[in-house]
Amino acid sequence: MKDSQERQTINKQPRRNRKHFGQFLFFIFLLVFVIIVGRFSYIAIGKRVQNVNLSAQAQKLYTANETLKAKRGTIYDANGQAIAEDTSVYSIYVVLDKRQVGLNGQKLYATNKEKMATVLSKYLTISRKKVLATLNPSQGHPFQVEFGTAGQNISLTTKQKIQKAHLTGVNFVQQEARLYPNGIFASHLVGLAEQKTDKNGQTSLVGSMGLEQAFNKQLTGTNGSQKIKKDMYGYQLPGTKQKYKKAKNGDNVYTTLDTRLQTLLETEMSSVQGQIKANSMNAVLMNAKTGAILAATQRPTFNASTKEGLNQIWRNTLVQDAYEPGSTMKIFTLASSIDSGHYNGNATYQSGKYAIGNQTVPDWNTSGWGTITYNKGFALSSNVAMAHLEQQMGAKTWKKYIDRFKFLKSTNSGLPGEMSGSIAFKRPIEQADTSFGQGIQVTVFQMLQGLTAVSNNGKMMKPYVISKVTDPNTNKTVAKYSPKSVGHPIASSTAQAVRKHMEDVVYKSYGIGSDYKMSGERVAVKTGTAQVSNGSGYLSGDDNYLYSVAAMVPASNPKYVMYITMKQPHLGGKTASQLLASIMKPVMARALQEDVQTKTNSTSKMPDVTGQSVTKAAATLKKAGATVTTLGTGGKVQKQSVSTGTTLYQAQRVFLTTGGTVSLPSLVGWSKGDVVKLAQIEGLKLTVSGDGYVTKQSVKAGTTVGSGATLSVTLKQNK
Repeated sequence: MKDSQERQTINKQPRRNRKHFGQFLFFIFLLVFVIIVGRFSYIAIGKRVQNVNLSAQAQKLYTANETLKAKRGTIYDANGQAIAEDTSVYSIYVVLDKRQVGLNGQKLYATNKEKMATVLSKYLTISRKKVLATLNPSQGHPFQVEFGTAGQNISLTTKQKIQKAHLTGVNFVQQEARLYPNGIFASHLVGLAEQKTDKNGQTSLVGSMGLEQAFNKQLTGTNGSQKIKKDMYGYQLPGTKQKYKKAKNGDNVYTTLDTRLQTLLETEMSSVQGQIKANSMNAVLMNAKTGAILAATQRPTFNASTKEGLNQIWRNTLVQDAYEPGSTMKIFTLASSIDSGHYNGNATYQSGKYAIGNQTVPDWNTSGWGTITYNKGFALSSNVAMAHLEQQMGAKTWKKYIDRFKFLKSTNSGLPGEMSGSIAFKRPIEQADTSFGQGIQVTVFQMLQGLTAVSNNGKMMKPYVISKVTDPNTNKTVAKYSPKSVGHPIASSTAQAVRKHMEDVVYKSYGIGSDYKMSGERVAVKTGTAQVSNGSGYLSGDDNYLYSVAAMVPASNPKYVMYITMKQPHLGGKTASQLLASIMKPVMARALQEDVQTKTNSTSKMPDVTGQSVTKAAATLKKAGATVTTLGTGGKVQKQSVSTGTTLYQAQRVFLTTGGTVSLPSLVGWSKGDVVKLAQIEGLKLTVSGDGYVTKQSVKAGTTVGSGATLSVTLKQNK
């Protein structure tokens, strides 16, 4: 009995163990289930895992964010022609890796290298041999190859022409760029905008010099954005809305520069610089009454399109260089003497040398001209005469006029890095030296500002180069720059008297400025020759001078002032006056001619002729006074070279693109600017020799030309 009970007890023990183990497992599974349900509930309600917001991540996964690029503002000339504008350029690369095959088996690598070499050498500045060498590298197995500078900065037109050849493996990368269609065109003044990448990896154009830098804030737009919700295939989800923020384009800046005068000035400056290889040159044409800068340039300069020459000098020498002006300063010495009541032009003095203390002021002709009047002394550019005038006025009075003409102060042009100048004025000899332009340093803009007091009958005008800034988004003018008077340093009668003495420089038999005579107009001129300082003294030798001229036309009531400097030229067989006059006279003559045309011809705006028949469009433009050149064999206008609404100047050349084959027109008599524009439109490889107007062309008129064709033209200036 007892054994039976013991056996029953033993049999019950395993069953209890299994029951307890089963209960344990049940509770374990229940706990795990509760944890899993709790976790999913937490995620479902809180939508977070390890501090990551799943909802936000899903939104990112299925939301497309796109930056809408704002356009940088355009810089225009006085007639509304673009001189700096946004464009897109492309870089080309070719895939060589034969593993690159599309989903449909399409080959995405270069397959016909011979054809590719022919096409690329036709449209890019690279030889066929070099293309083949690049496509067949002697070492390694590169994934892709590029073509150096020849494969960069490719225009949209050239890109499209290459794509038409259907070359496999050819790819393009688009980049923002700044287009300067005129090349060398007030380059340091207009400046540059270049690609910069910010800390977020966003690229944009940023002004690095000139007006591009000074007005960078206004020219720079504000990028927009676009957000859309999409499905896993990239399509917008039904019932969802786009979040759209429009890009705000940058403001447009209108300058006072006249393209026709600027182009001519560049041509004349290049011609002279080619002859004399000066260390530096400056030239500015200004409205004598308003201070508006109509044309301005410097040498060395650079081509803003190609950046060629940029490494020679970055400074805008119109405002960032201070120099001793030499004898053109005598204009202000004479004006101060007359205005202060000290001048007696018929009084005489002994020329040649003048002792001040234990120092001597010499004339440029050290033997002098004997005893002469002060009137004659000014026409002969006598240093001794000016030193006498300074002594008669007294240093205090002379310094008062230096301040009234606002030398030693910035003109506040707004251009980057403008200098104020300096003066050595403690000792009597230093005070006398400043009367003929030594010991005082000025900028070109300071000289121009002072000259307006003489040209504008005593009322001094601030030089300015910007007329207005407009908002392209609203078409409203947001800033306007008008002529601004900055003082009245001399009386009107004084200004008129000074101009009479400046006429003597040109027309008196003893005057030294006869090279500046112009047909049909009286000219008021003062020449200048200054020794170049080496820091502690002055350099010697014929090539170590700064030559200059200040000219006003017409002398009796000037419309234009021109100021030119030429530092350390190698003169050769010509005089400085002959060279400076070869720049001044044609530019002044063109300005006066334009002035007459403006008065006799009503200005016209460029109409929109796209889509019109060639006949109708040409008739409309000819009626507006334009010169029409049709490119192509099509019957309707596809593109016009001048934007709608732009002011047309008399006889301005307008190109009408019609499609089809293009035959080269006769270029004889064309300006350099028109030939360059034609080359840009048709993608021609242009070589220009000489200056002025076309006399010869390498490709005969009527010859069919295509992009990549080579054209050489010879120019000659009609004087």
